[in-house]
Amino acid sequence: MSISSNQVIMITGASKGLGRALTLAFSKKGARLAICAREETKLLQVKKEAVQQGAMEVLAITADLSISRDVERFVALTEATFGTIDVLINNASILGPSPMPLLADYPEGDYQDVLRVNAVGPFLVTRRVVAKMLQEKKGSIINVTSEAGHTGYRGWGAYGISKFALEGLTQTWADELDGTGVRMNMVDPGEMDTEMHALAVPDCNYDLVDPNEVVDVFLHLASAESTENGERIQATEFLQKRGALS
Repeated sequence: MSISSNQVIMITGASKGLGRALTLAFSKKGARLAICAREETKLLQVKKEAVQQGAMEVLAITADLSISRDVERFVALTEATFGTIDVLINNASILGPSPMPLLADYPEGDYQDVLRVNAVGPFLVTRRVVAKMLQEKKGSIINVTSEAGHTGYRGWGAYGISKFALEGLTQTWADELDGTGVRMNMVDPGEMDTEMHALAVPDCNYDLVDPNEVVDVFLHLASAESTENGERIQATEFLQKRGALS
């Protein structure tokens, strides 16, 4: 998968879990990175690791991308630093209350917070980034979804509903982008061994996916070889078909 050292990769929610794994994977390819998260200390640690792994340059910005002014600051600083954005990975999300209550008991404020971060945030970032991608007639936007956003499950509350919204956003925008040179896809990485999953399923007694095992899907979608648009990719199935997983 050809990731150029000149490529600028923007990753949201990069301080831990899949976001951290993606940051380090693109770093090993020598990419230039713009990363953000709400937790500054963890984000700066990931920046340090990314530089050690070979990233050409890393811009790390503390931001809450459900807030328009934070979106503008993050994207504007990225464009001022690198001049362009080749790939956007909308990874940032929150779970909401843990353990997750049934919808009948779901606090209104928490419900709104989850939808704002997980569904409104990707819309705001994409809307800001896609304009220049369209001018340049190239770009790849990758949204991180979940099985809980494809099938409704009892107890997954606002998180699952927010991912349903993200899938609709992806499908609609991909159709609007068709033929422009800008592509949008979504990746379901599966149930991963992350802090968020531990909060969501505290009594989990089955095997989970290491976030590092699924980064190749994102590397592919970011590469010059990728032609997909509007696809929903289940990570482990995709990698098994390509022989990347046994």
